[in-house]
Amino acid sequence: MHERGRIKLMAVLCEECWNVCANALAKADGATAPPRADLGPDSFEWWEPPSCPDCRAALAHLPTNYDRWVYLDTEDRPAKEVLSQHRWRLVTVPGYADPVAVRLGGLAPLPGELVRPAHRAVCPAFEAQRSG
Repeated sequence: MHERGRIKLMAVLCEECWNVCANALAKADGATAPPRADLGPDSFEWWEPPSCPDCRAALAHLPTNYDRWVYLDTEDRPAKEVLSQHRWRLVTVPGYADPVAVRLGGLAPLPGELVRPAHRAVCPAFEAQRSG
């Protein structure tokens, strides 16, 4: 049994149980991006941020609080403009260089409060595919 997740005391589970739980959360939240390549501090390899294969927009590739990865939009938007299942918030966690993406559930933010949408929710190409 080990402490799991990027936010302290998220869960205390064995490796197998943690993976089942985290994978289920990732599937439900749409956090299905592959992990970012760890180039290491001494790497001179060229790296560019990912872009959407459909609309070519830049993506924020971030870890979630349960150690999975998600593609988010690069800008915050008012909560009233983002469907509830696509609302995320970025949290700074001590010990991690990048912010951690936390999906908003439970208490809904105020309509004008800023949230970070999942890219798929605001991707113009995905919307065109869905409606066409």
